[in-house]
Amino acid sequence: MAAKKPKTQSNTIVLNKRARFDYHLHERIEAGLALQGWEVKALRGKKVQLVDSYVFVQKGEAFLSGCNITPTKSVSTHINPEPQRTRKLLMHRKEIDQLIGAIQKKGKTCVATALYWKNNKVKCEVALASGKKTHDKRQAVKERDWNRDKSRMLKETR
Repeated sequence: MAAKKPKTQSNTIVLNKRARFDYHLHERIEAGLALQGWEVKALRGKKVQLVDSYVFVQKGEAFLSGCNITPTKSVSTHINPEPQRTRKLLMHRKEIDQLIGAIQKKGKTCVATALYWKNNKVKCEVALASGKKTHDKRQAVKERDWNRDKSRMLKETR
């Protein structure tokens, strides 16, 4: 009998690459996400977008806004799903206070950078960020292009 290879499965559901391009990411915090059942099913199918999502704090609670979770076809038959509803983030009081203090500083914001599975629970990686200037973005594009060209040159020499 041949031994079966275990499935290598990434825990990452979705990354917000746009946030890494638009912001300098400083500090990262892991937060739980309060979801409905149909949203979890859609996340298993990776039908989610974090591109324009951000985190805001209201009345001492943190919320994720702008995250688009597209419902599956089997869900939409018996409930009325709202793909872009505001979802509550589950965080400790100390972490929320830390976010409030950082957001009140000039030029700081809070963005969601990733959604991933951890012990069958969905976690959201929240990062404190400050906006990049246009010349910083150009520098990032230059570095990315140079690294791509460098890897091509190394590949050709082998």
